[in-house]
This record gives sequence, C-alpha cells and structure tokens, in this order.
Amino acid sequence: MQEVNSICLMCTVRCPINVKVKNDDVELIEGNPHAAGIEGSICPKGAAGVSLLHDEERIKKPLIRSGPRGSGEWREASWEEALDYVAENLEKVKDKYGSRAIAHTERSHLNSHVSKTFMKAIGSPNYFSHDSCCKGSLNTAFRSLTGHADGKVGVDLGKAKHVILYGRNYFEAIELKAIKQLTNALEEGTKLTYIDPRITVTATKADDYLMIRPGTDLALNYALMHVIINEGLYDKEFVNRWVEGFKELKSFVEMYTPEWAEKETGIPAQKIISLAREASEAKPAVIFHHGYRSAHYTNEVYFRRSMIMLNALMGSIETPGGMFFKKGLSDVGKKGLNKLTGQDLPKVTEERCDGSGTPRLPTPDPNHGVVQLLPKAILEEYPYPVKALTVWRHNPMLSIPDYETNKRAFNALDFIVTIDIQFSETAWYSDVILPESIYLERGDSIQEADGLKPSLVIRKPAVTPRHDTKPGWEIIKGIADRLDIGHFFPYNSVEDLWDYQLNGTGISWSELEEKGFKVFSDKPIYWDRENGMKFKTPSGKIEFISSLFEDNKIPSLPAYKPVAMPEEGSFRFMIGRGIAHTHVSTQNNPLLNELVSENKLWINTKQAAKLGIKEGQMVEVESSAGKQTLKAYVTDLIHPEAVFMLHGFGRKVPAQSRSFNKGASDTALQENITDMVGGSPALQHVHVKVRPVQ
Repeated sequence: MQEVNSICLMCTVRCPINVKVKNDDVELIEGNPHAAGIEGSICPKGAAGVSLLHDEERIKKPLIRSGPRGSGEWREASWEEALDYVAENLEKVKDKYGSRAIAHTERSHLNSHVSKTFMKAIGSPNYFSHDSCCKGSLNTAFRSLTGHADGKVGVDLGKAKHVILYGRNYFEAIELKAIKQLTNALEEGTKLTYIDPRITVTATKADDYLMIRPGTDLALNYALMHVIINEGLYDKEFVNRWVEGFKELKSFVEMYTPEWAEKETGIPAQKIISLAREASEAKPAVIFHHGYRSAHYTNEVYFRRSMIMLNALMGSIETPGGMFFKKGLSDVGKKGLNKLTGQDLPKVTEERCDGSGTPRLPTPDPNHGVVQLLPKAILEEYPYPVKALTVWRHNPMLSIPDYETNKRAFNALDFIVTIDIQFSETAWYSDVILPESIYLERGDSIQEADGLKPSLVIRKPAVTPRHDTKPGWEIIKGIADRLDIGHFFPYNSVEDLWDYQLNGTGISWSELEEKGFKVFSDKPIYWDRENGMKFKTPSGKIEFISSLFEDNKIPSLPAYKPVAMPEEGSFRFMIGRGIAHTHVSTQNNPLLNELVSENKLWINTKQAAKLGIKEGQMVEVESSAGKQTLKAYVTDLIHPEAVFMLHGFGRKVPAQSRSFNKGASDTALQENITDMVGGSPALQHVHVKVRPVQ
C-alpha cells in the first residue's frame, strides 16, 4: 500500500490529507497524520473524494456543443480539436470587439496566478474570482480599516478566552483545524457566544445563544460599542497607540443605547450590556469573529467593519487568543514563491467591465472584481460589450443571484468555455467543456500557507487520471500556445511549475514530499505591539475613519437604518451551508448525495400554523425573482420573521442524475442586489411569500 500526502479539494479549506493507494486506485482518504491540529481527522466531504474519483457522471472527454445552448447535445472531441476550437473562437471575439470583450471567472485556487497571467497576456482587465459572492464586503472592510485584505487575517481560537460568533456556523460549515482548536478551547473553559436568527449545531455548543432579528447585527454592534466606550471597557493603551478615529466613534455611538438596540434586534438590553462586559473581562484574548461568507445585506461592509472595530477596542489584535495577521516566508527571512504574474506582462489599461477600481465602484477590490455585476455588464453592453467567457472551477450560473437573468446573460455571449471536473449549470450552457483531472489525479501549484507559522504545502497526484482529462494549468497553457502567448507559461509538467515557483528560494519541492508540507517556524510569529504593527493604511493605524472611504466621499460611520418587518405571510429569506456539501459543487457526489439529497424550508412553528403548513408538506416559495417548491421543516429553531434553506440545490442538469430537480434553488429566488460599498451581493435581502401546495 502506497501513501501519498497531499491537499484535499472537496472544499476550499485545503486540509492536508493522506491518500492510501493500491494498484493505482484510491483505497482510503484520511487526514494527514503529520499535520498538527487535525490529528489525522477528515470531514465527510474529504472522505467522499473516493466516490468522486469513481463517479461515472464525471466529464470524461472534451465536449463541443452540437445543439442549442442548454439542450445537452454534445459531441466528443480530441484535445487538439477542442483547444484549437477554443483558441479560434477567442480570437474571433478579440478581433471583432477587442481583448476587453473576454472575461474569465473562477473560484480562487492554487493556480489562480496561471489564469491571471492568461488574462493579462491576452490584454483583458476582466478577471473575476468568486470572492465578491462570498466575502467581498469583508475584504473591503479589512482594507478600509487595516490596509490588508481579509485573506491576510486569521484568528487564534485555541487560546481565546471568549469567542463571539455571528452566524459563523463552524460545526456545520466544517473547517477541521479551526473546529479542533475551538472544541479543545471549549473543553478548557473558553466561553462561546453565538448570535444567529437560527439555532444551528454551533448554537447548541454555545454557553450563550442570542436569537437576533435577521438583518439587525449592525444595531447590536453599535450598542456594544456604546457600552464598551461609555463604561471604559476598551484597551486604552492599544486604542491610543493604534486606532485613528476613536473620538469620532465615541460621539457616533452615543445615541445607540442597549435599550434602543433591544427594540431593533429583539435582544434584551441587559444581555447586550452583559456581553460587552464579559468580552472586556477576557480581553485581549477575545474574538469578535469577523466571519467568512459576508454576503447577506446591503449594509454588509459596515457590519463587518463593526466586528473588526470591536476587536480593535478590545486590543485583541496580534496577541495570543485574538486576531492576527498571517506571516509568510519573508517573515522568516526567506524569499516567497514566484508567481507567473510576476513576469513582465503586457500592461492592461482598459477599465474593468464591472467598474471596480474606477469612480463607478471605487472601494471593492479590483483584484477580484464584483462578479455578480457581470451579467448586467453582458446584457447592457456597458461600458463595452463582453462577448466571451472562460470559466474554471466555478459555476457562476448558480452562484450569482437571479438564475433567470444569468441564463439570459449567458445566452447573449458569443462563446463560453468551461474547465471543470463535472457538469454544472454553467458547463451545460457552454460551447466547449474541457474536463479537468480531479485533485487526486493531478499536481497543482505549491501553496504558500501563511499563518502564525508560515509553511509550504504541496498537492501531488495520487493516481493516474481515470479518463481523458488534464490538469487546468496544462489546459490554460494549451490555449495560450495557440494564441501565441505560450511563452508566459514556461512549464511542460507540474515539476517544471514547482521549479519555477521555488527558483531562488533555496527550497526544493522534494523537501515537501514526505509530509506533504514544510513548516518554517517553531514558534508563532507576532508583530511587536509597541512599535512594529504593519498596517497598510495611510495613517499606519487602524482607521475607524477610513481614508479609503472618505477619499471617495463614502461615510465611515453611517447612521443606522432600521430593518422593516416583513409583511404578513412574508419572511426574510436566509441561506447557509451544512456539513455534507460544498457550495454548489458536491450535491451530485454519490456518497454526499446519500447524506443530504435535497434541502428543506425551515419555517417557524407558529408561522407555519398560521399558514396551514405541516411538517414535511410541500410548500411554494415565491419572491420577486421566481418561485420554487420544496418540503417544509417546521421548527421552533428559527426566528419567526425568517425562513431558511441550504444553498446549492434545485439543480437543472439532467446529466447529474442524483441531484437533478432535487430540492429548491436559492439562486432562483434571490434578487441580484449588491452592497455597492463592500462589493458583496445581498443574498438575504429578499422577502419571500410561503404557501402550502394543495
């Protein structure tokens, strides 16, 4: 039995895994026993990688569309024909409309430097990641306060004395190492406060659960700041040294009392006061967790800023048990990895089609773009036509709100090519599908895993490909060669790519093979809190009054806007994740589909009774964007103003037979409305009507 230490890709956490291989086949996947913090454990999704490898509904050969879009009519092609066809059609679009008419979207991954290089090399500014649909407003919040993007920030759950989670459902949206840290901390006496309109598995682990009115989290945080400042509960030394705009915040929150917040949030004023005092008692080892998915409401960026500001008031930054900024190879005196984007690439001067980084949309991060604005740009052809789309490891059709509008936008494109391991709604509407080898069959770019202890992590192929598939980085190079930009991709194998990344670092990839990773520090690395904090803001401090915002005439501290109650018979529509599935990618997995094959609509018991809805009954959910039908889950575990469903169901691709038409699609119900300051869509902005199906 051979053992290969690698990186999982059943979700985006990239946990270290140990793959047991016999006769070029995977027998078992476990957690990497060498990786500290996971002790060989694995989640259900990680274990189900074996069934992905053997799934007969994977895409097995390159496919070229032979019928109308969405008809499911394909013909198989050789790689030579398929790549020639892609290059030919991209050239047609480029010749007719210019390079800017080609857009690319992907779920960020280890090879994103490859696709970014491809877009720069062809001369298009329109690279998009999934970031905005997930956490774009969190990215903007961190940049506005610290100058660093959210990906630079971590939390030290293991040493915290008090953790406050706002809907961060750790025990269902599994992140193994973090869960281990949090579980061990709770056993050692760490206090957990959980705030959510819905009682999740994480809520059941909490010392204190607060059922908040959906959409009112910012009101709670303004009131917490009021108490913390008025009672002098903040870390005065840290605030005086490292915070810009404290006086303005103090004046601003004076009116936002706990009594005011009680009326808005439904949380008793005394509970708010107690939470502020208890958090202060634990400082600086307290975490107001900034969350992960931050795509709920139109004020999302200000809610995320308020959480980060609470941590700053507690002084819980760059300290054990608090928030920290991740350290890389340069922090241990080594050269960082080379990226293909570091070459002398053509300078792209065109503005982005979504407007990010321009006066139209100045604050969201143009390095990722605002992908949910792409359908609008396609349909309106403003500021210019976008006519071709390349998609890699992403399903924007089902990830961007308002499915019907997305479909119209995709049908308006001249050419779509998708690189994926399986059919998706986006692949189904494409002109060409290029099948990628799954993570067990390929190597990828080395990951520079920044943290308190910086490391390098390597994904190695465990087995040979089951079908006529290729790694994505090889596919991109194949297209680039045909467009006469192949010289920007100086590799012919994954080993060549690794050598390129490591050149000049003094590290060889063979050093990473035995354990699958190498850690470059024995002790956690913190910045010097006296004089060595490295904030990238103009002031060099945490900016409560943000230069990024104020320079663009955007308020740093906007007045709170009350959240209206839904009309009778209507509800705030909420979505989330469960332990069995990753976003929109695993619903057809043979093993995971057995665990959760469809979603249900959570609805409050009293509200269900008013509407004549019984447990397990089919209900129709209607919004301004569409209608969906699914089973009701009648429960006391959700706020009466809200209904909830798991994300990623109601699939539309017959070739994915296990998930086809199972449950309901949240995307078909959501309006495409964006937090225009932060950049995330307001996925929980819409109100829905619910009625029983007779």
